Amino acid sequence: MAADESKENSVKKFLDLVKKSRRGKFKVYLGMSAGVGKTYRMLQEAHALLRNGIGIQIGYIETHNRAETHALLAGLPLIPRRKLFYKGKELEEMDVPAIISRHPEVVIVDELAHTNIEGSQNTKRWQDVMDILDAGISVISAVNIQHLESLNEEIEKITGISVSERIPDKILETADEIVNIDLTADELITRLKEGKIYDTTKIQRALGNFFQSDKILQLRELALKEVAHHVERKIDIELPKQIKLRPEKFLACISSNAGTAKVVIRKTARLASYYRSTWIVLYVQSSGESMDRIKLNKQRHLINNFKLATELGAEVLKVKSDSIAQTIMQVAEEREVSTICIGKPHINLFQVILRTAIFNQLLRKIAATETDLVILS
Repeated sequence: MAADESKENSVKKFLDLVKKSRRGKFKVYLGMSAGVGKTYRMLQEAHALLRNGIGIQIGYIETHNRAETHALLAGLPLIPRRKLFYKGKELEEMDVPAIISRHPEVVIVDELAHTNIEGSQNTKRWQDVMDILDAGISVISAVNIQHLESLNEEIEKITGISVSERIPDKILETADEIVNIDLTADELITRLKEGKIYDTTKIQRALGNFFQSDKILQLRELALKEVAHHVERKIDIELPKQIKLRPEKFLACISSNAGTAKVVIRKTARLASYYRSTWIVLYVQSSGESMDRIKLNKQRHLINNFKLATELGAEVLKVKSDSIAQTIMQVAEEREVSTICIGKPHINLFQVILRTAIFNQLLRKIAATETDLVILS
């Protein structure tokens, strides 16, 4: 029986390798905001590939009626969009079956974070892209930094805008190449004033809201960091290591406090993404937090946070125990965790350290095992 299982595992591993080799290559143009020139650059690349004999077609493009960008569509093969009726209106979506049927070498797919019309095979366009890649077709796509799931709350603080269309971080992690389309804040604002981003009727409102230097600079920093971390991940994978470094593994500890838990999950997801490491979300359910004692809205928030953690690539562990610190350390030791992430305590941290024996015990054990502790505000 064990021999049969071993053979099955061996076959599965080989099949996974074959599928990976057949999978299309994935390139993403990343920007800090609308108007930096992602679509323009994708179309320029499409022309260059076409001139070099590569079979490239447009699966979906959104020029936003920008004259310079729209002009680049001339001469590029286009796969017609499929028409759908939704709430009495005729709408258009990317035709994924047609793309897979035509099977070009490379396909351009704009607006990676787009939400598909109800009734589509997939809810999100990034899911369509994964299907296209699995079919052996290479994809060039584009997305803005504010659509990254783990940055959602940080983006809202910067811009004051809640971004509803988001992609999981793991999608960018699967990219073979990420190219940052970078402009200075002054260059971007100049493009806006010249009418190269929005219609003239929208310019003043944009200048008063999103297109302000301080906001643009912060978004630019996030985009640059994301590309830098992608390069670091590629180096880790592709370059041989002379010295084996200790692998990073993160443990995010959450409670039924919905707001704090969401922050801990998203920030730990970012850390795990930076280090290209596995991570775990641990919820220790004390007797005071048993399902018959906590309110229904807290239960609902907990379930939503477990779902968010799973979507961001975490393994979720739920353990019943009244020895919270000991349980955290036990899981950390068993899973060889390098960094424990917790939320900021609601009382003064100095008081916690002085007065809480459990916290002291946790700190001593962390020091003894060379485990890092990160307190996320």
